[in-house]
Amino acid sequence: MTLLRQTLLPALALLATTTAANAQDMAVAIPEFIEETATSGISTVYEGEWEFMVGGGVAVFDCDSDGYADMLLSGGSSPAGFYRNASERGGALRFEKQQSGLELDNVAGTYPLDIDSDGTADLVLLRVGENVVMRGLGECRFERANEAWGFDGGDAWSTALAATFEDGASWPTIAVGNYIDRREEGFPWGSCTDNWLHRSAGSTFAPPVALTPSYCALSMLFTDWNRSGTPSLRVSNDREYYKGGGEQMWRVEAGREPSLYSKEDGWRHLRIWGMGIAGYDLNFDGYQEYFLTSMADNKLQSLAEVPADGVPRPAYADVAYARGVTAHRPYIGDNVKPSTAWHAQFEDINNDGLADLFVAKGNVAEMPDFAIEDPNNLLLQRADGSFEEVGHEAGVGSTAIGRGAAIADFNLDGLLDLVVVNRWRPAQLWRNVSTDAANWIAVRPGQTGINRDAIGGWVEVRRGEQIMRREITVGGGHASGQLGWLHFGLGSSEAAEFRVVWPDGEAGDWQSVPANAFYAMERGKQAREWRPER
Repeated sequence: MTLLRQTLLPALALLATTTAANAQDMAVAIPEFIEETATSGISTVYEGEWEFMVGGGVAVFDCDSDGYADMLLSGGSSPAGFYRNASERGGALRFEKQQSGLELDNVAGTYPLDIDSDGTADLVLLRVGENVVMRGLGECRFERANEAWGFDGGDAWSTALAATFEDGASWPTIAVGNYIDRREEGFPWGSCTDNWLHRSAGSTFAPPVALTPSYCALSMLFTDWNRSGTPSLRVSNDREYYKGGGEQMWRVEAGREPSLYSKEDGWRHLRIWGMGIAGYDLNFDGYQEYFLTSMADNKLQSLAEVPADGVPRPAYADVAYARGVTAHRPYIGDNVKPSTAWHAQFEDINNDGLADLFVAKGNVAEMPDFAIEDPNNLLLQRADGSFEEVGHEAGVGSTAIGRGAAIADFNLDGLLDLVVVNRWRPAQLWRNVSTDAANWIAVRPGQTGINRDAIGGWVEVRRGEQIMRREITVGGGHASGQLGWLHFGLGSSEAAEFRVVWPDGEAGDWQSVPANAFYAMERGKQAREWRPER
């Protein structure tokens, strides 16, 4: 039997489930952040004119194996900036700018990915011009690898990326989203260029395959939306420039040509100024909701049809209004013009066991029909499943022209910190200094052989009857990527059980662990508590 959940029904079911699961938990606590940009050593500015009106990403990853997240900030027309994390546990956030080989210009997006599965993170740099893969050499040093790895960087205006490992492949599949033809400056509408799919050809990349039709992608995400074991490629597109297009989802199956989900499959036509994608299983039913950023028209999609005994169809209902996450205009000041949203990310900021939502905001430049003073959003999930805006109270409601972002525990104290890339102003860094946050654990899965970081797998954390699930992905958000610890809030629970569902579908054993610790989870072994050396 099929349960039809129309626009209001998904929200009501979600609210009821969440309320019951969290009735015993502590009240929602507003986190406290302090900005440490000036003292952190971070100084990179995302520069450039119209070719850099989009993009502006940050890569967060550990390139010296000390457990602390380092970062690369896009510089646009200026060189990208690499920063090694010099923070101490629980202390102020400190980064040291170093030469790494990553200091290329015209970089719009940055994504870490262990391409050659040697245990050291590599990076893909999206550029206005040739994209470049950079091989990690260890100790935060990198070298160009396009020629050695057969990666055709092209000469487009690349603005989105997602990666996965297809069944039987020894090399990842990388989808690259491209924007308008920058040579059509006078009349760009309808000039969206083809997106590319770089697939494995042994220990190298095959020539890229065009994903046609393409509609000016600004975000991509490989995600196993139906829990079939094979991720599909979601693509969010900017309606400002395409003609006749919309949001897309592609089947990408080993040994087959990519194909689009259609109306006949259940896919619903949607046209937005699509800029970012964030996914999370908000109602603990095993299927993810997806937040799509736009200009005054942000969406929160939940499956509208969930069969009780089969695979769901890709039909989504918008529950943003019901959940209180429309985030369509500034929440401080007297400006009622529409907001412009970019990077979105679900994370449990206050550790209460419920995923919260951060959205980076900023006008394209000085578009008069949209808000100029446009603060970032921090939306905390309440126990009833609705969300509450606390960006201003929490201290992260900057009105700089935001773009990409990342949420990570930079000083390994169990509190999630925040970095946002800004256009024409230095990137901003905030430290979470909350004193009333709840318990937590952080997990980092790993396996030998291909796909060392288990991209495409899931981490599940159980406390009582509630199971929190996180998909291990590279992509989504806006021009930004992360590798590293996966963070889970536990509320008042002092222990939890967790397991990893590996990319091939094998589920590991449930393991019981105390709260407030980091756990390295190697496939086939018991979880190992990891402690930082500083």
